[in-house]
Amino acid sequence: MEDTYQVVVVGAGFAGLAVAKKLGRKGVRVLLIDANNYHQFQPLLYQVATSQIGVSAIARPLRSIFHRNRHVRVLTAHVASVDAANRTVTTADGDTFKAQVLVIAVGATPNFFNTPGAEELALPLYSVVDATRLSARLTSLLDQTDRETGAPLDVVVVGGGPTGVETAGAMAENVKFVVPKYFSPELAARCRVHLVDMLPTVLNAFSEKSQDYTRRRLTKIGVQLHLGVSVAEVSEDGVTLVDGTTIPGRVVVWAGGLKAGDIITASGLAQGRGGRIDVQPDLTAKDAEGVYVLGDAANITDAKGAKLPQLGSVAQQAGKWAAKNIYADLTGGTRRPFEYVDKGYMAMIGRGAAVAEIGRKRIQLQGSLAFVSWLLVHLALLSGFQQKVRALFSWLNGYIIHSPAQVVVGRPE
Repeated sequence: MEDTYQVVVVGAGFAGLAVAKKLGRKGVRVLLIDANNYHQFQPLLYQVATSQIGVSAIARPLRSIFHRNRHVRVLTAHVASVDAANRTVTTADGDTFKAQVLVIAVGATPNFFNTPGAEELALPLYSVVDATRLSARLTSLLDQTDRETGAPLDVVVVGGGPTGVETAGAMAENVKFVVPKYFSPELAARCRVHLVDMLPTVLNAFSEKSQDYTRRRLTKIGVQLHLGVSVAEVSEDGVTLVDGTTIPGRVVVWAGGLKAGDIITASGLAQGRGGRIDVQPDLTAKDAEGVYVLGDAANITDAKGAKLPQLGSVAQQAGKWAAKNIYADLTGGTRRPFEYVDKGYMAMIGRGAAVAEIGRKRIQLQGSLAFVSWLLVHLALLSGFQQKVRALFSWLNGYIIHSPAQVVVGRPE
């Protein structure tokens, strides 16, 4: 069976969702395919993992987003393969869909860099499933360690980028405020959080001022930093670094980078850095007419040719821009090169503390002002009124009275 659509979008992340919404409003017939029936807000996954917010605050059903738009069909299915040359998509059920214009926005997968034991034993943090699994593991270990007199509970976070820093900071805040309140100060004294990165600093994309503040803040809330040394091996007992140092860890969280997934590898498109597709200035793939690649699946450049980071803001803007170019394709117009509006970087470092570098001029904020800015920006970016309300209530509840918002119902693997 083969159905034909004007546009087929594979992946309902920031980029895919933006394309489908904008084209649907213009009356373009769009098929949006994703393995999940919801859109997930990835920047807050670490808060789900650390029980600061619930899943319903960051996951919005796709059909609720498009229920008033009859031009967009949502299909929940696993994509088995993408044939870029013929602009076709085949699902695991054997159904094939052909597009006049194909949009590949399938995201990425964790990059373990062939580190022994990492893929088998470390827990990544890239999806709602990852976040709930990590949350269940942490909750289970707290309960277990509470029954074990004198037993330590070490958690190792690998990766000093925003995800690793925010995760380590949130865990340390839980050890400082939540564990003593809901378990005991004695158990909190046995919990330690470690952050490891091969670079000599954290938040490599940020300024030295922001990096210094982040290191000081993480240390103050109890995170033990191991910088300038990479992980040689992950075991059931923790990690071994390349200098021979061993760090105990009953949980190892992997926030060490991303790479393109198997769908990109088998698409027939030439891959660049990280296995991603190097797209042209108009966001189309080279040597593949009518194919756009967006989000974490693409290497996107700005007007000066500099590669843009794998950020939600880049993906979202690229999705909206690609929709305009696709509409031009369908109506006989002219594509335009992508013009990215640099909104800067932000990272939270626990309760009341964050760093922010805003706009092209990188206006720098640290501490409580950056923290409030972080909250407001992420609240505005959340998809859906209900999600905004749930997140706001969880933040007020968590940051004022330190009450966990996430109820863990899954079992750790």
